Amino acid sequence: MTETLTIDIYSDVMCPWCLIGYGQLTKALATLEGEIAAEIRWRPFELNPDMPAAGEEQEAHLQRKYGRSAAEGAAVRGRMKAIAEEAGVSLAWQGEGEAPPAMMWNTRDAHKLLAFALEQAGPEVQTQLKLALFRAHFNERRDLSDPAVLLDIAASAGLHREAAKAALADADLEARVVAEERQAWDLNITGVPAMIVEGRFLIPGAQAPEVYVDALRRVVRKSREAR
Repeated sequence: MTETLTIDIYSDVMCPWCLIGYGQLTKALATLEGEIAAEIRWRPFELNPDMPAAGEEQEAHLQRKYGRSAAEGAAVRGRMKAIAEEAGVSLAWQGEGEAPPAMMWNTRDAHKLLAFALEQAGPEVQTQLKLALFRAHFNERRDLSDPAVLLDIAASAGLHREAAKAALADADLEARVVAEERQAWDLNITGVPAMIVEGRFLIPGAQAPEVYVDALRRVVRKSREAR
């Protein structure tokens, strides 16, 4: 009998490790097919909540935030690209011609759309939207702080454009997003990705597939023991 677990992933669409972690989790769930399945829900975590609307060039942002040199940044990107490929995901520019500058954007509205998708259409559509946002950011380098861009992406994931537009203007929805971000801090989540399994078990960081396999099996064992 297949056990179905809920997995809440705290994440930001600016975070490459969040996409990598999802790729590794997907590989783990493929290994566990017939044994363990998952209902994945995406929860908000803004890495840069004070990012201005104009955004900031990615490398300049990372140099300023972490004090690393351009050479160190290039080395990190190279390692990350290789790990992403192993996870079955891509961080690479996939458009035509020369790649535009990689940017960091304010993601509050993106998180509002993700919350709307979960509430109105369920976790599968929310995951489709999340992956579309990752693709727009990493592979297409679109401005994820632009409402028009976000609405195009929402529509591509199957959401009603006018309903999504109303969600972006919904103050109550924004308050719920902020409350969920506070909850992450209450759970001592200070970095992403962070996965909460069955509302109780934390798996921090982007782990290798075998680590997720072992962790999910332990959750199932503990859940059965508690019944």
